[in-house]
Amino acid sequence: MTEAERKIPQHVAIIMDGNGRWAKAHHRPRAFGHKAGMNNVKTITKVASKLGVKVLTLYAFSTENWRRPTDEVNYLMQLPIDFFNTFIPELMAQNVKVNVMGFLDQLPEKTLAVTKKAMAETANNTGMILNFALNYGSRAEITATVQNIATDVAAGKLATNQITDDLISARLMTASLGEFADPDLLIRTSGELRLSNFLLWQLAYSEFFFTDIHWPDFSEKQFDQAIDSYNHRDRRFGGLK
Repeated sequence: MTEAERKIPQHVAIIMDGNGRWAKAHHRPRAFGHKAGMNNVKTITKVASKLGVKVLTLYAFSTENWRRPTDEVNYLMQLPIDFFNTFIPELMAQNVKVNVMGFLDQLPEKTLAVTKKAMAETANNTGMILNFALNYGSRAEITATVQNIATDVAAGKLATNQITDDLISARLMTASLGEFADPDLLIRTSGELRLSNFLLWQLAYSEFFFTDIHWPDFSEKQFDQAIDSYNHRDRRFGGLK
């Protein structure tokens, strides 16, 4: 396959797993792994943008991650502040637009403020969308969407026969991504073979790529391997070619 024939997935989603295990392997605290993982977000963001990916969605913090030790949660809530305070100039230079989705009203005030600021500062950028799933859980997202639709039905604003796949998609948190709402490729690092409550609706026909490499070590080379794997898939979406 030539470079010209190579297909770049328009929307890549990544479950960035393995920061803690990476830190343990280096005999360092988990926070050290999370910081290394944050630095790798910067690397992979630039790689994806250079390749022509339209949307890069990163699973940064799940609705279940609040169950972790308080010190770790507090550190994870500080990471977006450190990330955006240091990386916004490069995002602006690369024309990258920031989007953050999730139950954002539950975030600490400082974390929420910096995410809103990052979205506002990059709002007019027209390049790749860097989409963070922060305090996000797919079951909670779907439940909230069903409640929203049920409220409209009860109020007479919507008939039950108007509830379609497209309507549901339009009410989900990824709706702002438009035609790129559903990922073409999901990558999960660190060897786990599960979705962990991530984009359960949107991943219906996505291609999956799993690797044993921990997220801080997931380099441009591994990202390129995931793209190559994607190019050897036969995407039929339930039909036949």
